[in-house]
Amino acid sequence: MNIKTFNSPRQLGEAAGKDAAVLIREAIEKNGSAHIILATGASQFETLNQLIAEKSIDWSKVVMFHLDEYIGLPATHNASFRKYLQERFLAKVPPLKAAYLVNGETEPAAECARLGELITKHAIDVALVGIGENGHLAFNDPPADFETEEPYIIVELDAQCRKQQMGEGWFPFVEDVPRKAISMSVKQILKSKYIICSVPDGRKATAVKNTVEHAVSNLYPASILQTHPACTCYLDRMSAAFLSNSN
Repeated sequence: MNIKTFNSPRQLGEAAGKDAAVLIREAIEKNGSAHIILATGASQFETLNQLIAEKSIDWSKVVMFHLDEYIGLPATHNASFRKYLQERFLAKVPPLKAAYLVNGETEPAAECARLGELITKHAIDVALVGIGENGHLAFNDPPADFETEEPYIIVELDAQCRKQQMGEGWFPFVEDVPRKAISMSVKQILKSKYIICSVPDGRKATAVKNTVEHAVSNLYPASILQTHPACTCYLDRMSAAFLSNSN
């Protein structure tokens, strides 16, 4: 795991977005197309802004998957990750070759099967991910399932995860946060050739320390990133504050 620390979330996002763009362009040049995974949430604002600003990507050769979505939440809801990606990414770049969004309003098991069949046909070139305050990777809350081979799974959201979603302003009350979601599995995320993990904000400092310095454990789900051969974590001074060497 490589660690890059920046002075601000904006600098973090600029670096992560630029590095992601390089990997996407390289995949297109080598293979004629690029397959990517995008994350959502406040941690991805600056990274996606920079990726959108990159003018030399042929988006018509890019296939996109995304990490997770609440079960039962309408696509019109402010917290919908489909809405997030439509408005913050897809509407701001030329049409992609394909964009496979998670539909949390259909039958969950069937949707997991649909997405699983699709993603297993593609080798993912680069995954953009984040880390939750509870250390989750996608919506794989602790104790995360490190063993399942299924690409997409149905998960229960723990109390800390739901509190984070309310605290970031996506829901007015924690009781409004759905208790279940569809999430890309840990093993599927790890199949990505490159992983770019953007983690700004002091709220994530404990999770970052556990991810980087704790022994790999499903109680600290993102710690599994230590095992990936090409993962880089992009931190700011606040999120890196608890690391033994945060300089």
